[in-house]
Amino acid sequence: MPSPYFSVIMPVYNAQDHLRETVQSVLDQSFTDFEMIMIDDGSSDNSLAILLELANHDDRLKVISKNNQGVSVTRNMAAEIASGKFLAFLDADDIWLPEKLATHYALHHRNAAISVSYAKIAFVEPDYLNSPRTYSTVLEHPLTINEIISENPVCTTSNLVVSRILFIASGGFDESMTHAEDQEWLARIVYDGHIICGIDKYLVDYRLSPDGLSINLPAMYDGWKLIAHQYSASEDFKYSEAIFLRYLSRRALRSGAPSKIALKYAIKGLSSDSQGFFNDKKRGWLTLISAGVAMVLPRSTRLHIFA
Repeated sequence: MPSPYFSVIMPVYNAQDHLRETVQSVLDQSFTDFEMIMIDDGSSDNSLAILLELANHDDRLKVISKNNQGVSVTRNMAAEIASGKFLAFLDADDIWLPEKLATHYALHHRNAAISVSYAKIAFVEPDYLNSPRTYSTVLEHPLTINEIISENPVCTTSNLVVSRILFIASGGFDESMTHAEDQEWLARIVYDGHIICGIDKYLVDYRLSPDGLSINLPAMYDGWKLIAHQYSASEDFKYSEAIFLRYLSRRALRSGAPSKIALKYAIKGLSSDSQGFFNDKKRGWLTLISAGVAMVLPRSTRLHIFA
């Protein structure tokens, strides 16, 4: 059989609650020339049984089970055995809209110089996919290393499509990292001269955890500092650090994390570089004011207001 255009790569770890819905969003794609490689990374719940059941009904679905080694090792393993021209990554609790693969195919088919692409994502409540709280921003130009390190418009690996040849040649994700490994990979790719372009169309639903713990903000910040250090000889990242801290403050507000966390990151970003924090004046002031006001509001009210 001819190789598919896309290999969809999904690492799975204790994801039984949303797994069927996530896989169905791939099966519902209007562009059908794909395989889906689903690797269970040592789940202790019913994830593996669900994957095997789903694979019985569609021969495009391939299931592998292994001991727990983390998402970077799992994604890299899947990329090695993939046969598609492009890799499309998806986390086990996120959702693709039906035109996800077709839209990326159109971009890469039209412009072979683009090796990596991303689109607009929606931040959604776990059980309310039709009511996005807010959307990510897609830049009109190819991403620069400062843009990736400051705020990472790609946002989530579920939004990432990349040439398999490039991904393998790059060495894949850094398996020593447990957070920000996708951001590190993007920075490395741009630093090496490759083009990452965005598609200004909403194609991915990113689930927020109901308890605010879907993201580990301190670990994300530690990962950011590790990445920035790698390029500190050629770049000054104080300006970018302020933007990233503003981003962490906004993520804290969106996720329902304790209000003091959002304020902490906003103040730290402002003190790091005020020009960077206010490089987008509207976003800077809204973040700062929202982080302050959030201190006196109940969590339910904050979640409603500060999307």
